[in-house]
Amino acid sequence: MPVREIRLYGDPVLTSKCDAIKDFGEKTKALIEDLIDTTKEPGRAGVAAPQIGVSLRAFSYNVDGTVGYLINPEELVLEGEPELVDEGCLSVPGLWHKTLRYPKASLSGYQLDGTRVTITGEGLLAQALQHENDHLDGKLYLDRLDTDERKEAMKILRQTDWFLR
Repeated sequence: MPVREIRLYGDPVLTSKCDAIKDFGEKTKALIEDLIDTTKEPGRAGVAAPQIGVSLRAFSYNVDGTVGYLINPEELVLEGEPELVDEGCLSVPGLWHKTLRYPKASLSGYQLDGTRVTITGEGLLAQALQHENDHLDGKLYLDRLDTDERKEAMKILRQTDWFLR
């Protein structure tokens, strides 16, 4: 399946809550294959369906050589004290900001065969689970920045050559 183009900040699909996937048939299989192929590109820890223009609840991840996906993720469990970590987003290229994330996260969801699974991770995988799950709720990491950091991020964003004006 093809590597899909990433939608950029300003595209309304990125700020809309995604619909649950009801049919786990061929269209969903093709979506998951596209997500995985798109995530396997160098430097990518995850891609959510809205980032490729599809407003459905699915994402893929690629952390430390482990590639996987979740369909209709739910029940995000966060552990530890939240800490500021460097975070960026393919939909906001070139910007990196300290974002408050929990060091351990678990997220349950489904596989294409309908089995329910729980993905648990620490460090980058925990961050990716939180980040991609946010995308499915129409949130970008910029929404999690404190007021001053967000103002600075928006100032920088408006100066980029890719931002939709």
